[in-house]
Amino acid sequence: MIQNLGAVCDEFYVNCRLYLKLDMSLEHEAILHFFDRIRKDYPTLRKLRRRDSATFTLEEEADEQGSRRWLRLEANSIRFGHFAPTDLEAVRRLGDLILTQAPYHLTLSDLVYDHMEVVYGFDLRYRGNHDQLVAETLFGDHAAAGFLFGDHSAHVIDAQPYYGIALTPECDVQAYVEVKSRTSTYEVRAADFEGEPISVFLTVRKYWGLAGDDSPMNVLRTLCDAADELGVEKVVPGFVNPLAAAIASRS
Repeated sequence: MIQNLGAVCDEFYVNCRLYLKLDMSLEHEAILHFFDRIRKDYPTLRKLRRRDSATFTLEEEADEQGSRRWLRLEANSIRFGHFAPTDLEAVRRLGDLILTQAPYHLTLSDLVYDHMEVVYGFDLRYRGNHDQLVAETLFGDHAAAGFLFGDHSAHVIDAQPYYGIALTPECDVQAYVEVKSRTSTYEVRAADFEGEPISVFLTVRKYWGLAGDDSPMNVLRTLCDAADELGVEKVVPGFVNPLAAAIASRS
């Protein structure tokens, strides 16, 4: 089931982010040496983009299945991910390499690590009022239904639940689930909807300096394990599948 998370939605992707307490200098020589080291193991990562003076992205072209990896350096963070992965273990291997090499090439230490996030994203395409569908699917029997569907309501125009829990007593490891709609009030008024996706985001986060500090590689593994378990047991059955079924019933 874990390896088939992409089968429950139209698009599935994994994003990882390591945030820093101090900005990196991002000198060109250090960036190129770092990127070249990553490319030794992943030679298809050959497209370099520079968005501004402190944002550099290395990415690969999507394959026939739409799968592609990417790596981005910003002054205060290292970000990487895999769009449409067929093997979640491959995401972890990419992360292990990046997080092992980054301290040497970018001059990092455990003093500058602030927190890390692993995000599992599930996109569900729906041409209609996203907020109405989310509200009807997730809040039909909720105490808030009287407000959302009462006599005063012509349309639901904002229904984007966001929940967070602590996974440890110290609250240093946290998990969040967010449902993101993309319908504008103009689309609702005109009854003319774009084909943008409804997104469900599962974010698992670990802070340094509170309890049980560990290496970034081990933290990544811990967060991925937690995301796997929460995704399969809670997020897919509780959010993704009901929304997918609701969309299918309106097709």
